[in-house]
Amino acid sequence: MLELNIKNETSRLRAVILGTAKSNGGVPNVEDCYDPKSIEHVLSGTYPKEDDMMLEMEAVAEVLKKYNVQVFRPDVINSYNQIFSRDIAFVIDNILIRSNILPDREKEYMAIQNMISHINPENIEVLPEKCHIEGGDVMPWNEYIFVGTYSGNDYSNYITARTNIHSVNALQELFPHKKVKSFELRKSNTNAKENALHLDCCFQPIGIDKAILHKNGFLVESEYEWLVNFFGKENIFEITKDEMYQMNSNIFSISEKVIISEKNFTRLNTWLRENDFTVEEVPYAEIAKQEGLLRCSTLPLIRD
Repeated sequence: MLELNIKNETSRLRAVILGTAKSNGGVPNVEDCYDPKSIEHVLSGTYPKEDDMMLEMEAVAEVLKKYNVQVFRPDVINSYNQIFSRDIAFVIDNILIRSNILPDREKEYMAIQNMISHINPENIEVLPEKCHIEGGDVMPWNEYIFVGTYSGNDYSNYITARTNIHSVNALQELFPHKKVKSFELRKSNTNAKENALHLDCCFQPIGIDKAILHKNGFLVESEYEWLVNFFGKENIFEITKDEMYQMNSNIFSISEKVIISEKNFTRLNTWLRENDFTVEEVPYAEIAKQEGLLRCSTLPLIRD
């Protein structure tokens, strides 16, 4: 049996599900895209090619193996996008919570059954049907659970609104010993530079006490300021609108000192090294065209 354990975003990683780009299904129709950035690249003829994305994902797999992380991969579904494993489930403490995701993506969860079967069924939770939630919006941070949400009356108009306030309340009930802190995110179906698809598109804790932040991703300034005060201004790397668009906040921590980052994130990677992080650079710019990056394509199962 797998003994799940996730308390935060940065403790030493031992086991993870990494998505796959095999048999990705080619270029989707615009009406089948789930986010504005994918639409943009479909329309401009620059949507990523399967071979390029496979190379990028295998580069991540090699880094994970270098650090002796146990890597699980989904069963490959023919002509189907299975890159973003963070969307379909997430772990807090020893509980795996199945995401209530867009109905079209149900198959993605079924494709990780080979791993799910090694988890005690008592440690698997499915939230009530009214709770919409995806793993990119959920960040365990020790005694806190940070959750990205959108609570506007026009929630149903946004395909980019993935986690609702019912889920925030359900997580607080499920983990009464933790403080669930929610953040209203800026949403757009048409402009990727004005859209925080998930919380990890505009925020991520790193190390022990640092964070990457993008102010404009937050709808409520006081909620952004709460994070600035929580981590301390001197511990925050504030990214620009263009850096948010390129997904600079969506890196992935192997430990409190080791981070996998995209090789073109020059300003961020320099800052990380100046702050004593080891940066493992990989190419991931093609996958980024689908409005997701390293955190989105990894589902941590066990950390120290």
